[in-house]
Amino acid sequence: MSATVAVAVRELASAEVVAFGGVGLAGRILPVTEAFQTIEEALPERADEVRPHLAWLLANGSPAGKAYAATLLAVFDPEAARAAWGALSHEAAEFTTFHGCIIDRTTLGQYATGQLTAV
Repeated sequence: MSATVAVAVRELASAEVVAFGGVGLAGRILPVTEAFQTIEEALPERADEVRPHLAWLLANGSPAGKAYAATLLAVFDPEAARAAWGALSHEAAEFTTFHGCIIDRTTLGQYATGQLTAV
């Protein structure tokens, strides 16, 4: 695994926020968003290399880190992503989400359930 992707996985492991684009009025890109994008760019070509790290993130990451891992799984293995979202749908831990200027708090379970109904 490239050092860049390994650093990105470590960044996501302690993520407290889920943001897929710029946040706030300035549209600032957060470090966790950059980490997500780094891993996303490696997929699906390097899926076999990345998959074990996503499995580790699902088991050991912060609630936001787990959400990023399941989202990344969907890039190359929609069935595995759906299973991950199902397993996470009962999690009560909370994290912050950003959608542009909109900030919110949600539980991992609520977020996962939303992902299951969106696909």
